[in-house]
Amino acid sequence: MERIDDLQLKGLKIIQNPEGFCFGIDAVLLANHVKLKPKDRVVDLGTGTGIIPILLAGKSRTCTFQGLELQDPVFDMARRSVVLNHLEDRIQMVQGDIKALGKMFPKSIYDVVTANPPYMHREGLINPKDAKAISRHEVACDLEDVVRGAAGLLRTHGRFYMIHRPNRLVDIMFYMRKHDVEPKELTMIQSKKGKAPNLLIIEGKKGSKKELKIKTPLIIYQEDGSYTEETLALYNQENLER
Repeated sequence: MERIDDLQLKGLKIIQNPEGFCFGIDAVLLANHVKLKPKDRVVDLGTGTGIIPILLAGKSRTCTFQGLELQDPVFDMARRSVVLNHLEDRIQMVQGDIKALGKMFPKSIYDVVTANPPYMHREGLINPKDAKAISRHEVACDLEDVVRGAAGLLRTHGRFYMIHRPNRLVDIMFYMRKHDVEPKELTMIQSKKGKAPNLLIIEGKKGSKKELKIKTPLIIYQEDGSYTEETLALYNQENLER
């Protein structure tokens, strides 16, 4: 059954179905790490219910967004969430397969591409029509499909932002270099101090020089389970457009 959730940002809301796959903190973290410039053109690959474009639209003034989603019911929720928030002039949802981007989007013109892709390899007995499986496992696309797709959309020096798991870091960097998206900044994310990182956010630039900056790890929770000051500062950013 669908529900409407309040995003606690400028009155924005999102339509979700708890029986499907709802967005998590990873999508919020990624959205709040993106650096936007005025009038940037942004594509979110595998947008799900549209959480990342909607959050970015709420934290920018002049940027425009497109979200690509494969699954029919999820795409429909994303499209209706855009209408619900009166963002039709700034966000366009597109239904289609990431492997066929060239048929839906012009090449090499976008300033920013974001992705919160499936983290896990495809495993043996997965229903290819299961919404949760498609969101979590590399059923409909794999990591290289995502990086290749981003590279094809980005203009020279366009920026790619992706959140993923640390155990895929070697693959991530390999595919980024292979497709001329140079890794520029890496942030490891820990649930608590002293814990091993369980997420990472990487920023790459199309056709850029080779130099990687390792940023201070982001720790999400304090020992009592409340958010750290660093996490709260991310959530409370009023404007990502610089």
